[in-house]
Amino acid sequence: MKKILLVSDDIKSFSQVFKSVNIPGPYDQKNINIGTDIVNPLKYDIAFIDLDVDKWERKIIELRSRMPVIAFSEPNIRKAVEAMKLGASEYLEKPLEPEVLGEVLLKYKKRILDKEFGFGETIGISSVMQEVYGIIKKAAASESNVLITGESGTGKELVARAIHKWSPRSGKSFITINCSAIPDTLLESELFGFEKGAFTGANYTKKGLIELADGGTVFFDEIGDVSALFQVKILRLIQEGEIMRIGGKYPFKVDIRIIVATNKDLVTLCKKGLFREDLFYRLNVININLPPLRNRLEDIPYLVEHFIKKHAYKRRDMLVKGISEEALDILKTYVYPGNIRELENIVERAISFANGPEILPSDLPDYILKIPTQKFMKTLKLKEALADVEKELIWNALQKSGGNITRAAKELGIHRQQLQRKLRKLK
Repeated sequence: MKKILLVSDDIKSFSQVFKSVNIPGPYDQKNINIGTDIVNPLKYDIAFIDLDVDKWERKIIELRSRMPVIAFSEPNIRKAVEAMKLGASEYLEKPLEPEVLGEVLLKYKKRILDKEFGFGETIGISSVMQEVYGIIKKAAASESNVLITGESGTGKELVARAIHKWSPRSGKSFITINCSAIPDTLLESELFGFEKGAFTGANYTKKGLIELADGGTVFFDEIGDVSALFQVKILRLIQEGEIMRIGGKYPFKVDIRIIVATNKDLVTLCKKGLFREDLFYRLNVININLPPLRNRLEDIPYLVEHFIKKHAYKRRDMLVKGISEEALDILKTYVYPGNIRELENIVERAISFANGPEILPSDLPDYILKIPTQKFMKTLKLKEALADVEKELIWNALQKSGGNITRAAKELGIHRQQLQRKLRKLK
């Protein structure tokens, strides 16, 4: 189990107090462990910081995003207020009493032991995400290739990392290859490496990305953007399971798991002759389609909480701990064309603009706060005016339904397929 981090100039005395605490659960007389190594805070569940030590403010800032921080000192209102403002979860006065410590540890016991809502680094409680988690578990237990699809910003790389993390290959490398960033002229040297002397300037032997991932997982991001040459190289890698460096004499086997992701419709690309069908079928063994954020708005409170914890440390003057109900309601009615990545950007910005420990509606970007205006009043042609009216009605129905297309179609009195066609037309 992990330990309690105690930061004080009098470790011996306070350690004795902690060891006299007796509460059920992970902390009792038998297994309370005190540590003082602030260099590696990941080993600890909860921190107790003595405000009578030097630079205690910096220590709170360093630790507050990683664990609950309990501040304590001789009775001092100024220090207590400053510690809470910087992000301490509790303030205790000296002398520390075993009963008080027991209550504090019991209070934070559930928070310490509970895992985040989600799977790996993905977060959500919605039914669509529960289905995704089920597929992730099955994919992690398999060695088959995985194709992850979904709009930009839906968290495809996080899902790929979760599959690797929970697979038998978790102890090996996870290599990400951004397919659109590698030009064909550098393709072979980047993927497969080269031998010393293979060409002018090759003054050393270089291992390629595929070789570096041997035994682990390779994640090809934006697979829908690759060239025909890139497709041929990946297909051969899958079929043969071997590579050869530039200038090498013999190919050699590599043991890798392949996961790919794209926001493109590969089926349509195959029909247009832009993507090889044989490669598509090799990659699409296990398919995970990530829903856009507008279809899982019930996950927003948990995502917002996660992003607040993730970015709160960037404010050095105080700790933003949460969000007001009014601001959260506004976030739950927005449709997020940029999906989770856009929500994270909004939360990070709001933390920077917040004037207190809670994000308020005034801290959110103006474009979220503004209600769409009726632009059709400015148009002169009837066709354009009707199109604008239709666009505004569709927008309002989507806002009212929380982004649910089925409910929005019912609100508009049309079939779901009709609404989907209109949305595609409106882009």
